[in-house]
Amino acid sequence: MALTITRLNAFKPKAKPYKVTDGYGLYIEVTPSGGKLWRFRYRIGNRQKKICLGSFPEISLKDARDLAFGARQKVASGEDPALEKRKQKIRNEYLAANTFETVAREYIEEMMRKAGLAEATIVKANYFLEQLAPSIGKRPLDDIEPFEVLAPLKRLEARGKHETAKKCRSFAGRVFRYGVGTTRCSSDPTSLLKGALRAPRPTHYAAIVDPEKLGGLLRAIDDFEGFKLTKYALQIAPHIFVRPGELRHADWDEFDLEEGIWRIPAGKMKARRAHAVPLSKQVIKLLEELAAMMGRSGYVFPSARSGTRPMSENALNAAFRRMGYSKEEITAHGLRATASTLLNEAGIWSPDAIERALAHGDSDAVRGIYHRGKHWPERVKMAQWWSDYLDELKAGGRGLLLKAS
Repeated sequence: MALTITRLNAFKPKAKPYKVTDGYGLYIEVTPSGGKLWRFRYRIGNRQKKICLGSFPEISLKDARDLAFGARQKVASGEDPALEKRKQKIRNEYLAANTFETVAREYIEEMMRKAGLAEATIVKANYFLEQLAPSIGKRPLDDIEPFEVLAPLKRLEARGKHETAKKCRSFAGRVFRYGVGTTRCSSDPTSLLKGALRAPRPTHYAAIVDPEKLGGLLRAIDDFEGFKLTKYALQIAPHIFVRPGELRHADWDEFDLEEGIWRIPAGKMKARRAHAVPLSKQVIKLLEELAAMMGRSGYVFPSARSGTRPMSENALNAAFRRMGYSKEEITAHGLRATASTLLNEAGIWSPDAIERALAHGDSDAVRGIYHRGKHWPERVKMAQWWSDYLDELKAGGRGLLLKAS
């Protein structure tokens, strides 16, 4: 006799499970605890099998019959409903374990941190993930469609963060391509978003390129009354024009003060290529003072809060603000533009030597780990000339460029 809603509601639990058939392989099993489970019984070859279709009343009588009908169709076409259900369960578990956030964090760990990328780069990657996670973080990687990625990017654009939106799209693309390579997804949906974001306006780091104003800045640095280590970093930075992150993460093991060289490992450089910095007599003197005060181990410029961490990313710019300079006048990164501009204007140094000093250009990864290149002698001479020139400006010189000796 076919089941009805009245009969289903009337079934009471017994000491042992019992079943009542509906027909065509469908039946209800009543458990001792009072549960009512839909089952479908079928035969594959000589084997009789069954699958659970859910429980009543969550699965209604009509729904159970529809599910049983679908299962019968699969059996008729040679499929095994139990095997298909097991595969789907495995797939669902796999997808749940391979959300965008899960794969992104794996990518950051495996392809960035273990590859030796700079900590600042990893921090930025985590920031990009934070921007994307609320929208797609919990979504299975292979289910994400282009419009889902575009939505958080457009929200960033609406807040005026065009460059961040562009970099978030790039980061998401790298995660998806990593997912393709590790069989977690079939394609990169961000490839369809090219042209969907407005191109950010190029911005330049504020820099002082007037020699007289540069002299004023150098005097203001010498008069700075803030944290002592910050003052030393401010005094050294104009002479060596490395990136602020490279200066903050400088380690005493990288310096040879007798030879006058700072050897920066590839992992700390933006282009992932080792870089050597010639040190002038002025810089060596400042570093020797620092070493006498702090010792020669760990970070050269540790955080004020912990010697195991580098100086804050905003420390130098915050010091400039305390000195009365606005962000439109000078930034720590802008010191590189200051050096580049004035060294080129001097007309006595080759552009290639200046570019090498700024760690631009050379893409030959086969060179030695701390390769100095054919411009090294010129760079050593230029480093000392530049420090002498800064001293002249600081002393109140009129900004007449010194001649190379």
